[in-house]
Amino acid sequence: MSRIFIYFVKITGYLAQLLVFRTKIYYEDKKVQSRRIKGKAIVMSNHTSVYDFALYLYVFFFRVIRFQMAEVLFKKKLLSLFLKLMGGIKVDRNIHDFSFIDKSTKHLNKNGVIGIFPESRLPKEGEETPLEFKPSISYLALSSDTKIIPVYTTGGYFKKRIKVIIGKPIDVSLYYDSSKDEKTNINFFTNILREKIIELRDLLNEREKK
Repeated sequence: MSRIFIYFVKITGYLAQLLVFRTKIYYEDKKVQSRRIKGKAIVMSNHTSVYDFALYLYVFFFRVIRFQMAEVLFKKKLLSLFLKLMGGIKVDRNIHDFSFIDKSTKHLNKNGVIGIFPESRLPKEGEETPLEFKPSISYLALSSDTKIIPVYTTGGYFKKRIKVIIGKPIDVSLYYDSSKDEKTNINFFTNILREKIIELRDLLNEREKK
């Protein structure tokens, strides 16, 4: 991963994304969490399009975010090379390979930022969103003692202005119940995270009405 390459992409694409995304950003509480990310963190978002990856390059412009990405994006050689240069962490959903957890943990231990779309895939037409969250995000946050910054986006690229709302950080360790086994705790955390994204969606709808 090259920080120089990543910032080159950010800078050269800045004007284009202003015209295409026209992003409007809201905050649950800007004093608690703004677009500035201090220290290590996991950025968690609902998933609307492959363009979500590009969107967050600019929402959090001053931090390098290494995103966990589905294996399908790495099938074409040129795209695969580009994603690797951008710090993409491949998640192969077809096999029981959890090396993406180790790679993510190592980056977090270096005070880095990891981006995760816990739905794991894009929703199909007619499906209730957000989709059910995969538990790996809860496991990663708990095992690495990392806060999660929840973010919700409306999506709709190239059709309308993109809206984003940044939520207050979540510390999953505060919800840990030592009287329950790890699987039960992880599932509980994961449900909390999904509910938080729904809460941010509703809050964004309220803010837009004002």
